[in-house]
Amino acid sequence: VTARISYTEFNEVGQAFRVGRYPIHFHINGNVTGSYVRGNAIHRSYNRACTIHAVNNLLVEHNVVFNIKGLSFFVEDGVEEDNILQYNLAVYTRQSNSLLNPDIQPGSFWIVNPNNIVQHNAVAGSTHFGFWYRVLQNPDGPSRTNSYCPNGAPMGRFFNNSAHSNGLYGIWLFTAGEKGWIPRDGSRDDGYC
Repeated sequence: VTARISYTEFNEVGQAFRVGRYPIHFHINGNVTGSYVRGNAIHRSYNRACTIHAVNNLLVEHNVVFNIKGLSFFVEDGVEEDNILQYNLAVYTRQSNSLLNPDIQPGSFWIVNPNNIVQHNAVAGSTHFGFWYRVLQNPDGPSRTNSYCPNGAPMGRFFNNSAHSNGLYGIWLFTAGEKGWIPRDGSRDDGYC
C-alpha cells in the first residue's frame, strides 16, 4: 500500500468516543515504503491528529497540528518500526476523556517502539507531555503478542526536538509498571526478545 497525503487542511475532524475515527490513520498496513504525510494542517480535532498503527517505513513531516484532543502523533501498539517523524509542530494537545487512558494525560508525540526516528519536532502548550515514550515489554492492542519485545529494541533516533510550556514534562519515559526499557542492539529476527 502506498498513500501520500500532502498539503491538506483538516478542520473540525476526528469523531470523539469512536476508536479509529482519526483525521489521518494508517491502520495495520505493514510496510508502507514510499508513503508520507507531508505539509498538512490539522486543527480542532476531537480525536487525535495522525495515527500510525502497525505500520513501518512511513514518513510524517512538516505537519502543523493545533488544538487536538488526545494524543496528537500516535504511534499505537509497539510493533511500529522505521517510521520517520520530523519537522512537525504540535501546539495545544488537550486532555480527552473519550478514548484510552493515555488520552486523559496526553502527549503530543506518543511513541511505543523506540526503533523510530523522531527528530526536529517542536511541541508547545500540551496539557501534559510533549514527548511520551511508553515502551512496554510486549505490544498491546490488536498487535498483542509475546514474540515481540519493544522494550529490547534499539533506540532509533531522538534528536533536536523541543518542548515548551507543557503542563507536566517535555519528555516522559514511562513503562506503566512493567519492566523498564532497556535499549539494546537486538535482532529483529527474534523480535528483540
